[in-house]
Amino acid sequence: MASRDPRWVFKDRPSFALIFGLVLTGICAIVSLSFDVINGAPVQFAIALVLAIAPVPLLLAAVLALDRLEPEPRSNLIFAFAWGMGVAVLAAGIINSLNLHYIVDTAGISQASARNIAATFGAPPVEETMKGLVLLGILRFRRAELDGPTDGIIYASMVGLGFAMSENVSYYLAALNSEAGAAGLAVTVVLRGILSPFAHPLFTSMIGVAVAYAAQRSGPGRVFIILVGWIGAMTLHGLWNGLASYGGFQGLVVAYLILLVVLLVLIGVVFRDRRRVVGLLQRYLPPYEPTRLVTPADVHMLSALSRRRRARQWASSRGGKRALQAMKDYQLAATELGLLHERAARRIVDEQTFHTEQRALLECMSAARADFPNPVPGRG
Repeated sequence: MASRDPRWVFKDRPSFALIFGLVLTGICAIVSLSFDVINGAPVQFAIALVLAIAPVPLLLAAVLALDRLEPEPRSNLIFAFAWGMGVAVLAAGIINSLNLHYIVDTAGISQASARNIAATFGAPPVEETMKGLVLLGILRFRRAELDGPTDGIIYASMVGLGFAMSENVSYYLAALNSEAGAAGLAVTVVLRGILSPFAHPLFTSMIGVAVAYAAQRSGPGRVFIILVGWIGAMTLHGLWNGLASYGGFQGLVVAYLILLVVLLVLIGVVFRDRRRVVGLLQRYLPPYEPTRLVTPADVHMLSALSRRRRARQWASSRGGKRALQAMKDYQLAATELGLLHERAARRIVDEQTFHTEQRALLECMSAARADFPNPVPGRG
């Protein structure tokens, strides 16, 4: 009987649940976008769709640039983005519309005033809850993937970008159909697509950090941590919408300054978390030196992104695509090994799971080393 491929430990294989989830989110996305087609001419919808999609590759690249030390499984990232683009935006859109009609009918105020109230006080809880549900799902079913706040920020950013992209289609279409026409569309694109593309990811990152922190803990206190993050996301979202709705130009300036501060803080959190992971590698990998799968030079290489990149370049130049993939596998397996030890130290994984995953990761490292070009730097 053929032995099991040890790369299963990277958990990047499509599963039935993932495929079903992607189909569901895809259907929701189609339904959501169909409302936009109904509300506008096909040509106008196409323009809005292209403008909404255009910045997404660059934004995704910026988010994934933070995820280079221990990249998350692509299947998880795709699902988070699809959830935001499909399920979250469709459910939030329906609930927000019902809230708007309720305010108009009961308060007897104008549509514009009701829209501002709904945006400030109704939309943030609804939208952050719908986006945050996927993060709770990851905590429940993929807890081992949440190794620190960086992972929470990455997943939150993916669902936020998916949500923003789908939502922008509606905003751009509404601007194009307004009296301002092309001029209104240009202003909306600048405000939403250029000046605040990370608004939704930043809001939801409050939940992402809280969920990731809870993943590293046990006990009922985890619920309180998540609630704090959820309230933080809704408050930040409500501040943004309220300042944009009622603050005029000055309000927008304050709103952008708040987002800038939050962005800088989260970047700081990511870099601090990166140093934490490097410390884990320097602590847990040296005991494996007797296996000859790890050397001091390897630990030195793994401790900096620049040295990891040079190692991949060396492997590619000497051994082509196969050697490059081997170096990527080695770097990922070694990093996962350090994080596995931390999960074991926190009693997040049981002893049997620890030994099973440890064995698979060591096998991955061994197989990767077999495909390295010779001589290996730092060895010999």
